Amino acid sequence: MEQPKPDLALLKSKLRATWMAGDFDQIAKSYERGAAEFIARLDLRPGMRVLDVACGTGNLALPAARAGATVTGVDIAPNLLDAGRAHARAEGLTIQFDEGDAEEMSYPDDAFDVVVTMFGAMFAPRPWKAAEELTRVCRPGGLIAMANWVPGGFIGQIFKTTSAYVPPPAGMAPPVLWGDEATVEQRFGKKLAELRFQRRFMTFNFPFAAPEVVEFWRQYYGPTQRAFDALDADKQGAYRRDLERLWSDHNRATDGTTRVESEYLDVLAIRT
Repeated sequence: MEQPKPDLALLKSKLRATWMAGDFDQIAKSYERGAAEFIARLDLRPGMRVLDVACGTGNLALPAARAGATVTGVDIAPNLLDAGRAHARAEGLTIQFDEGDAEEMSYPDDAFDVVVTMFGAMFAPRPWKAAEELTRVCRPGGLIAMANWVPGGFIGQIFKTTSAYVPPPAGMAPPVLWGDEATVEQRFGKKLAELRFQRRFMTFNFPFAAPEVVEFWRQYYGPTQRAFDALDADKQGAYRRDLERLWSDHNRATDGTTRVESEYLDVLAIRT
């Protein structure tokens, strides 16, 4: 029996509400350094037109602007854009932050020299459409750079644990498939002249132990907050214990703090 098609507008509304929940700016700070390193590897030059897709609060947009690029950031959550604008003002940087959908961007074809996204466009529910848009807005010969969590990495395990308690919305492709090289290649198809991959690690450092880390994410990370809110008290307790176990088992610190590395896929693509 054919499954009914999901209500796309309702799905997008739920996703928008999820990313507006909590205070993602606090989460973004936990991998700010890794984001700056990601941008530094691209060797941006002054005047380059750069688009940060699903930009959040500006983890990529800000270092790109510091490098002298002409930067635009687009995101589905207006409160994250407001935080990005505040960060740019504080540094005296000029960045255009637009509310928009990674699957249906308003920019013209070939508008940017470099299109970047870090743990952002991977959450668009229609990955083929997101791949089309990333390619469409990048000029021929331009660069598309992605950072995507991999299925078997630490954050991938967090997602798997959460999905066991709160299944993802109907019609939502698993985001971590963007961390699989063969899947990425299929999604971009023949639109690229070159496609390169490298596995890298993002380090999370927190000045407290695993139970406090889980509470930090419950308070500030929209998807985790919404997952807790969807569970009754007993299941919330079990979910919390499973998350605490993951953070504890992967913790490399021995001084009461938390240091965890999570693998991600670094994607560099040249558009035809």
